Parts: sequence; C-alpha cells; structure tokens
Amino acid sequence: MKPVALCLLAALLCGAQTASAAPTAAPLPLTPAPQARLLSPLARPVPQPREASYPAGTLPLAGLGLKVVGTTPELAWAARDLRAEWQTRLGQKLPDGGARTVTVGTVGDAALAARVKAAGLRAEGAEGYALLVDASGAYVVGATPRGAYLGAQTLRQLLTPQGLRFARISDAPVIADRIAMLYLDQYSKGVNDRLLPMLAQLKYNKVLIMANYVQWDAARAGGWAHPGGASKAEARRVAELARSHGLEPIPLIETLGHVGWMFYGGKNLDLRQDPDSQNPFAYDTLNPATYERVVFPVLKEIVEVFGPRVVHIGHDEVRNRDRFPARENGKAAGFEKLFVDDTVKIHGFLKARNVGTMIWHDAAFADSVIATLPARLPKDIQVAYWNYGASTGSDTLSRIKALGFPVLGASWKDAGNPEGMARAAAQVGAGMIQTRWNGYFGNPSVWDGMAEQGVAYVRAANAFWNPQAPALQGAAGLYRDLYQPGSYSPQAGYTVSLKGVANRTFADQGGEGWIGKGPDTDLRALGQGVKRVGAYAFDLSGAVMTRGERAAVAGLPERVTLNLGGRRAAGLVFLHTTGWPGNDREGVGRYEVAYADGSRVNVPLEYGRHIRAWTEPLGTPGAEKFSMVAAPVWIGQTRDGLDVGLSALEWTNPKPGVGIASVTLVSEGKGANPVLLGLTLLGGQ
Repeated sequence: MKPVALCLLAALLCGAQTASAAPTAAPLPLTPAPQARLLSPLARPVPQPREASYPAGTLPLAGLGLKVVGTTPELAWAARDLRAEWQTRLGQKLPDGGARTVTVGTVGDAALAARVKAAGLRAEGAEGYALLVDASGAYVVGATPRGAYLGAQTLRQLLTPQGLRFARISDAPVIADRIAMLYLDQYSKGVNDRLLPMLAQLKYNKVLIMANYVQWDAARAGGWAHPGGASKAEARRVAELARSHGLEPIPLIETLGHVGWMFYGGKNLDLRQDPDSQNPFAYDTLNPATYERVVFPVLKEIVEVFGPRVVHIGHDEVRNRDRFPARENGKAAGFEKLFVDDTVKIHGFLKARNVGTMIWHDAAFADSVIATLPARLPKDIQVAYWNYGASTGSDTLSRIKALGFPVLGASWKDAGNPEGMARAAAQVGAGMIQTRWNGYFGNPSVWDGMAEQGVAYVRAANAFWNPQAPALQGAAGLYRDLYQPGSYSPQAGYTVSLKGVANRTFADQGGEGWIGKGPDTDLRALGQGVKRVGAYAFDLSGAVMTRGERAAVAGLPERVTLNLGGRRAAGLVFLHTTGWPGNDREGVGRYEVAYADGSRVNVPLEYGRHIRAWTEPLGTPGAEKFSMVAAPVWIGQTRDGLDVGLSALEWTNPKPGVGIASVTLVSEGKGANPVLLGLTLLGGQ
C-alpha cells in the first residue's frame, strides 16, 4: 500500500477531521522499558523519627522470618501489618522464624531490653520504641506493646525489594493525643477501610468520627434518618476496625448548633430554636422533647455502638446562622445560660455512663463570653481550639488551659497550618486534631475532589509526632502511596518517542516554544530524553500541544493522532498537562483509542480530575478540587520562581489482547488546552 493510502486509512480509522494534524505515516518509535512502571520505597519514614540514623547497608530478605515476643493484641497487630506489607509490596509471605528474624517485642523481655541497651538506643514513654536493623536482624522493641506496634509501622517503611534498610532509631511522640477526623456515610467502607490502616501507619492514635447522619434507631423510628447515612452496623464495624489498628474512636455528634441532621425530612420542626428558620441550624434547649425525643436517645445509641471514652458534642458556631436565642423564653434566659445548661445537661448524661465530653472552643471561649461562661462549665470537658490560618500561636491554647480545661489544637489543610498548630500545641502540652471538612456525604472526595485534605493527614502526622521536624516535602505522592499502596515489583512496557509529532519544545528560547511566554516561564526544568518521572519511565522529546482559546495556541491542531502500529498493552500512561487553568470538572478533551479490530474507546479528560495545568499541580490554591485520579509525579520551578508540576494518568486497557492502532489527543478548544508530554505502554507486546 502506498504512503498516501496509509494516511487516508489512518484518518478514517481515527476519525480525523479537517482541523486535525495528519497522523504519522509510520508507527512512532517504541523502546522496551523493563521498568516502565516502578514504585520506589519511601526515602525516609513518615512521621520523621526524633532520633534516627541510617547506616549504609541492607538486611537481605533471604532466610528472613518473623519472631514475636509476647501475646498482647498490639504485638499481634504488628505481625499482621508486617505480613501485609511483605505481601503487598513484594508479593511474598513473611514466614515465622528463619535464619535471621524480624523480632518484635517490648523491654519487658530481658533479652530485648539488653539488645536495646547494648546498641545505645532507648525505648521510653507510653508510645516509645527502639528500632535496630543491622546484619544480624531487625529488632522492634517498644517501651510498651503500643510502642512496639508503632515501631513496626516505621519498620514497614524501611522495606525495599532488596531487604530492610539498616537503621538505628530511638523514637517517641512529642504530642500525646494525635487525632484524625473521619466520616460515616454510604461510602464509608470503601474509604475508611483504606484510611484507617493508613492513619495507623502515620502513628495517629485516635480518630474523631463524624456520626451525625448514622441511621440511628431513633432517627429511623422518627422518620428523620438520612438515606445517605451509614448504618449502625457500619458505625460499629468502623469503630472495631479503628481499635484493631490502635486507634481509639471518638464519635462526633454535633449538638446545639449544626443540627440539621435532626430536622431531615421536615421532622422535629417543633424543636428548632428559631421558629422562622427554613433550614434549622440550632435546637430549642428549653423544650424537654429536644432531649427526650432526639438528643438523649441518639447519645445512648452512640455510647452503645462506639463504646467510647469521650464523645465530641460539637457546640460550635451556634449563633452563626439562625437567631439564637430566638424564642421569648430563651431571650429572657440569655445565650450564656442556654449554652451552659445544654452543655451541662449533655455532660451529665455522658458522665453517668462513664463517658467524657469534648467541645469546640469558639462559642464558649469567644472574647465576648470568656470572662464569664467557661467558669460555669465542668472543668473535665475537653476543649478543642480550632485555628485554620497561617498564624497559629499558642496564646488561646494557653488561655483555655489556664482556665482549667484539658485542651487540644485543631488544624486543617492550608500550607503551614498543621505544622504551626502542632508547634503551638507542643508548647502548652496540648493534643492535636487534624480536621477534615468535605461535607457529610463526601467520603470519596478524600481521593477524588478534595484530596488536599487527605494530603494534609500526612503533613499533620509528621508535625504531630515531631513538631520540630522540617515541613514534609512530596506529601501528595506520599499520600497516594500510603492510601493506595502498590507493589515494588517493576512492570515492563515501552516508552513512546513523540518527537515525530511534537509541535512545541519544553524550553522557550524565542517566544515560540512551550506556551510562548519566553525562557523564564517554560518547562525546561523537566529535561529531555528517556527518564523516570514519578513511578513511570517516559521518552521526553517534545510536547504535543493542542488548540485552545489563548492566542498563543489558537492556531494549533484540534486533534493529533499517534500511530502505535497495533501494539498490545495492558495499560497506557499519559504524562500530560494543560497550558492554562480550566474550570473544575470541565471536559477539556479526550484520548480516542482506536484498536486494530476497528473498535474505539474514549478516555475523558476532565479538568482537575484527569488533567491539570502545569501551574496548578495540586489544584487551584485555596480551592478544593484536587484529585488523585491522576498521580502527581513531578514538581519543579521556572526560571522566574514559579512552582510548577505535572501529573500522570494511568489508564487500564479494557482490551489488552487487541492491538492499539492509534491514540488521538482531542482538544475541546477551551482555555485549558491539553498537552501530551510523554506516553508509555504498560505490558503488552
């Protein structure tokens, strides 16, 4: 067949249009890549140990087995987690015994205590441990069984395909209470089954579990159970799963304010604080039915299901929306009395069941009431001071503590916030809560949509354990690996050279490369050639840039077809970006995969989900639209100091046994124009 005929046939197969770049006449060059996908072990444990050194050397895997000295549940959990790590990362079993062993126990064993002392290490405090890996074996020795469990989490992160990295660690947390916030909704199982083991590995020791919309018996009987809420059985299961990973469950049921849960379906409207409210926010504290019909029955079920030592009852932002007080009898009593009486009533209900109480700080310790209201509250109430800004001094924490209350700090997601709050909490001996606010039914967004809040779990864990540790670098990649751990075994494939179809260079010397902004604002830092970008190998030889709204790219093709010559593959990996930002979840283009049998599959490109601008590698600053569907794989800087980055989208081929004739990149011509920088085939032949 003549070249012209080949081009015509390819155009028909790939649906090329007038605005398209002509498909390559010959298949693009492919180079075998034995390690097309290779997940690398963590460079250092997270959280960063307080005292650690890593001598050169590795304890080989051959002949290595597990030895547990003791019978406590924590030691059994440590063995479970180590075996799971071996299986997930290496596809191997960690057997019992062996010529050399991974030994897990406590200083209560004389031989292990002597081993720790001889090595010049220490295991001190309720959660302290010593860890030694050398040529003789690996030893995780806790001051307590809890400490041994935490030490095992560190050892997991020293595992490589070659063995365990040598290490000498003496470690213990600075902050005693390290709490992460979770949600219960209809998506709970798929998300929390990943989050809880991850949080344990990050050495949190408690979880604050939002439980407003659990389908409590009282709610079901009263007709105000939300269909999107988790079942009681799921709530109980999550509590048990948390405990089996060393995480104490603290249920959070928002009371007094944020109580839309009790008014779902238009029920209990006689109990709303503001009779004129169309979307009730607070309840009437002077109506006995508020407690008899709703609050106490729900609290009773919470205590039965979670078996908690403490229940967080909210009590924040009480006057932020509805009038409070709104009713005449409430106005006569005044806000302080209504708040105090409600808090004391719930505190008494819980205390009678040997359960403590926790509240948020803002309503009870506001400047307008701090001189009078706190003095009327029981001093065993734990107070969580939330501050989500960059300025996170210890003054308010100290003030609450000086008033006689146990105090915790609470941080969120912004850069520097968990880190700053942890330092402030350490100064006053307070605990820390890493909050997460993604809506009552938004569990999946911790991976896809608000993943920056999942990334913040990792940053906060590092800061809570060791507040003086440097701010964690590469937290997004760490979160991806810990939430969705993969194998360290390499996957072979092929890198594709895009040189024959590239229409822009990464470097912009004269205003005609990259996005036309000149040499100070280009992608030259990415480099050229076959190289590893994140977990993937790519042949970086130029950019395939498509048409967009901006003048600099208005004349580029709407479609560019890549001829793959019928190569089979288990998956494709696209290293891509957009020249400029777009709107969250906006469709900006697609990949059209054409098979040798004439069939086609489209791979959608939604902005913020599958593809992001190189100038927004972690989403729009301050916006909640970060997704882990595409993996963050590279961070760099332009000459003018702009932080930039790239993501890679790994696509699983639904027809791995059929050859791929071509892949066509299609642009919708919007502000965010797709740009392909690298393409790699996984598996296949």
